[in-house]
Amino acid sequence: MKNLVLATLVGFGVALSGCTTPKHNYQPISQNISKPPINSINVANIGDKMLTQGTYTEREALHIKERKSAFGGVFVNKGYFLKTGEDAKGSYYQARNDIPDGGSINSPNIGLVLLDNGEICILTAFSTKDCKLKLNGEKTKVSVASDNSFQQTLIYNGKVGNKINIGYREFSSSLARPAFNNDVEYDLSESKTIGYKGALLEVIEANNQSIKYKVLKNFNKVD
Repeated sequence: MKNLVLATLVGFGVALSGCTTPKHNYQPISQNISKPPINSINVANIGDKMLTQGTYTEREALHIKERKSAFGGVFVNKGYFLKTGEDAKGSYYQARNDIPDGGSINSPNIGLVLLDNGEICILTAFSTKDCKLKLNGEKTKVSVASDNSFQQTLIYNGKVGNKINIGYREFSSSLARPAFNNDVEYDLSESKTIGYKGALLEVIEANNQSIKYKVLKNFNKVD
């Protein structure tokens, strides 16, 4: 009987040691961002952002590079998982990430933890961790649009003849505002300098795959 009680206590102690509670003590800082920098020379492919301005939050994140299946039909989709907190065991990341290329786990109340030894584990709803998947990921940083903020961007849409097409997009709280979207054509035979809403770019070369340009001025500041 004594051996049975001892075994039960040891098992209970092991179960407790396996508990890992997600932490939510990470506090990112929002800042006004204009990129690329003035006078920089850049290349953008079709669909890429050429110019961006707005209030963004640079968040620490975990980039999972491939999708993997876990226990009970749960799977981890590749993408960026935003950091929520940290403690002596490691860093914690949320399960669902509503950001461009955001990663997710198809089950509620589950997250990820990056342990100090480099292992990436799934956190279950029972505050236990599963490290068997051998998830492939790395720590990184992503810029996330802040809530109730206003962002502007120019997007390269390609070239036909001597004309290039540039898309202008406004976003509020990470949601596109269709009434403020616009696509504009510029004839490079008339001028290599193009502008929109205060932004000014010098086109160095362009084709139907990419554009090389220099940033002369970013958008006018929005209060």
